[in-house]
Amino acid sequence: MQSKSSNSTTTVLLALLLIFTFPIWIGIAGGIFGIIAGVFGAVIGIFAGVFGAIFGIIGGLFGWIFDWHPFTPFSHWPIFTILAIALVVVLISRSRKI
Repeated sequence: MQSKSSNSTTTVLLALLLIFTFPIWIGIAGGIFGIIAGVFGAVIGIFAGVFGAIFGIIGGLFGWIFDWHPFTPFSHWPIFTILAIALVVVLISRSRKI
């Protein structure tokens, strides 16, 4: 008879422990889900940024070569593209000297 009483007491204590600590467990589960979703979103954002940069560079080069400048109505000098290419050349030349 004593083991049955001990067994039911253990079950009741375990049930109370689970009930009272449920907010902690649900918070931990939500935090882990949030971290996973955030990392997944960051990876997608990095891929989208690289994809956009590649197509932006290609579009900038075509715009420079074929004189497609919708945002420069007063002159057709591709100042931004020339400065960007010069900056890339300077950065590449500095990294090779080191």
